[in-house]
Amino acid sequence: MTNVTDSVGTLPRNSALVIFDCDGVLVNSEPIANRILARALTHEGYPCTFEESILRFVGRDLASIIDQVEGDLGRKLSDGFCERLRAETYAAFRKHLEPVSGISGALDRILFPKCVASSGAPEKIQLSLTVTGLRHHFGDALFSTQQVRRGKPYPDLFLHAALQFDIRPHACVVIEDSVPGVTGARAAGMKVFGYSGAEHASSDLAHSLSQAGAEPFFEMDLLPGLLINYFRKCYEADCKNTG
Repeated sequence: MTNVTDSVGTLPRNSALVIFDCDGVLVNSEPIANRILARALTHEGYPCTFEESILRFVGRDLASIIDQVEGDLGRKLSDGFCERLRAETYAAFRKHLEPVSGISGALDRILFPKCVASSGAPEKIQLSLTVTGLRHHFGDALFSTQQVRRGKPYPDLFLHAALQFDIRPHACVVIEDSVPGVTGARAAGMKVFGYSGAEHASSDLAHSLSQAGAEPFFEMDLLPGLLINYFRKCYEADCKNTG
């Protein structure tokens, strides 16, 4: 049986993959994006506070958010709404976006194959990782909801990511910070560690993530050890279950 450590070289080929959400896991984007979203929706006649935006929209793609808002309003949002929202959000990212506390050091220590699977548009993912200095950890392994038929909470995006690496779902671990993300990853048959230490996180987020099927953790410094221990146990049991 292979002895699993934090070195990719000790693992069999195509034996493990770590899939990271982007917003709230890699980059501290949710406070910025949701303040802008709440303000924009309110201006459109759909009153929404920052707290409500966090509660209702974190983890979801923009298209599904717009569908819900327009359904509630019974009308379309104004022409160019999405374009204006993206432009304002991206401008704010360029000025203010920072990596999640501890993630850079954690990524340096995580030598398993890794990728990003995000509800964001491809250009948003690329911008977020570039301005925070994290892009080199993932190369071109950046996957967006726009590449699949259904976004989170469905499993499509996670299964797509695993397929690109030719890795079976039960040999993947997903790092998520939202209930829709955890729900989708679990539906894909993947182990999930739920990050509950984000700046925008509510006091009951860890419980919510746990209820959705994740194993919660609060500090990114803990993640490399969690992954090493999980993959060791997984391979000792021949990956017969997802924990």
